[in-house]
Amino acid sequence: MHFSSRLLEQAVDEFGRLPGIGKKTALRLVLHLLKQSNSDVSRFTHSLDQLKEQIRYCKTCFNISDHEICEICTSVKRDHATICVVEDTRDVMAIENTNQYQGVYHVLGGLISPMDGVGPSDLKIEALMDRLKNGEVREIILALSATMEGDTTIFYLYRKLKGFEVQISTIARGIAFGGELEYVDEITLGRSIATRVPYERNIG
Repeated sequence: MHFSSRLLEQAVDEFGRLPGIGKKTALRLVLHLLKQSNSDVSRFTHSLDQLKEQIRYCKTCFNISDHEICEICTSVKRDHATICVVEDTRDVMAIENTNQYQGVYHVLGGLISPMDGVGPSDLKIEALMDRLKNGEVREIILALSATMEGDTTIFYLYRKLKGFEVQISTIARGIAFGGELEYVDEITLGRSIATRVPYERNIG
């Protein structure tokens, strides 16, 4: 792709580093920004600066938050005895959109994947164990993607959680193998949470 401007090329290269954004899409986005007013572009860049400088991760569940403890963890309307374990913030958003779950969350920050060099110590697994030590949690829902990495992580967590007196559930597999929660429609995902099953049934 030939560029008439070095600055244009640099901007396209930066946009092209975003996931799912190819060179042509990056060029279209940059050209769109060039047509906007200075105030619109400044507002856009300012929001990105604020995002990077001020965003926090909840100290309890590790979801993205504006505060040290997120609004879900501080809500008295949530069932704090039920923890839904997910891979990342996108899964929290997908489940919240179903309006079928009233418990709290625990964001692992990834999945166990030896091929990618991601082991249990790279995830927020020990922090999850710490949340169970007060004995107030009754159920852990393992809501991870139906992939090999997801299943590996679920099995590892199951072995770690067996030492606690909690019910261990997984979402019903109405989700195709290889499916990621953020791409599942809200009705299917909501039904999968509502009809969750004890994990032992999957390994019996």
